[in-house]
Amino acid sequence: MSNDIELSGVLSDEMAALIERVLAELGPLPDPTMLPPAQGRAQSLAANERCNVNLPAMENVTEVMVAEDPSLGSARCRLKVLVPPGGGAGAILFVHGGGFAFCSPETHERCARVLALESGLPVVMPDYRLAPENPYPAGLKDVVASLRNLFEVTADAGVRRGPLLISGDSAGANLALAAMLHEQAEGRALPDAALLFYGCYARSFTSPSYVRFSEGPALTRGKMQRYWSFYSGECAIEEDPLACPLAASDAALAALPPLYLMAAAVDPLLSDTLGLSQRLKAFGRDDELHIVPGVIHGFLQNTNELSAAREALAVAGNAARRLTRRP
Repeated sequence: MSNDIELSGVLSDEMAALIERVLAELGPLPDPTMLPPAQGRAQSLAANERCNVNLPAMENVTEVMVAEDPSLGSARCRLKVLVPPGGGAGAILFVHGGGFAFCSPETHERCARVLALESGLPVVMPDYRLAPENPYPAGLKDVVASLRNLFEVTADAGVRRGPLLISGDSAGANLALAAMLHEQAEGRALPDAALLFYGCYARSFTSPSYVRFSEGPALTRGKMQRYWSFYSGECAIEEDPLACPLAASDAALAALPPLYLMAAAVDPLLSDTLGLSQRLKAFGRDDELHIVPGVIHGFLQNTNELSAAREALAVAGNAARRLTRRP
């Protein structure tokens, strides 16, 4: 796909109609990144409620806990476990987005349930610590602990040992990729594959998509600057691959497990995914890249109303099956 198509900024009729409908229902809302964190989270939760209706049925929905690990620096962390009907052995650790500062397993539950159905695997969602109260690397450490202990703590919830994938959207994709780089540097076992959806992989705001979509729709460059500020706290993170994965060495990226990369075509973060894909291709890897035309950042939240979201998660689910060699 050419950059002209990727950066065209043309919304699909379905996406444009959904945006208009949401604006009519919710009315003008303040920018949550400009509010105190608790107020911003409350607004984000309310805005996401409309996305989490008509939830697909699961065989089992439960919660388990991962214990605090002082040696790692992780806190006690709640995991929401979604086991689909007839789910196979293995699991997907899905890390929710929200700019490192907002959202929860509940705001992303419908998306995660659809992914569980399409992949045929249980989806496990960590309720990691959020910035700015808990800046980098707090949330990352919680995700790493969840990854290390997933099968141990979810056995009684109906999750069986098997292929392990890590996934995430937006800031969650950053945390998923950073968790793999963390475990790689520690010499620990990595997931079998990863599904990464419209991630933010570098704290840089001058890429072609940041320039083209600086004012949205939806996500803007200004919002992303504030999200990164929340996450970084007092740290200089631009060259730290565990915060900004595109800063990782060629050797580290080349040694990652197979990746499935998805991006939205009308998104300030599009160039992050394109940049990651280009680096991987330079090593001779064949990681799949899927750019969904006509949609905005966060579109996967809208599986109840947006056929493009349902179709994109079906493609991602099929990718999970291929990457784990499952029917």
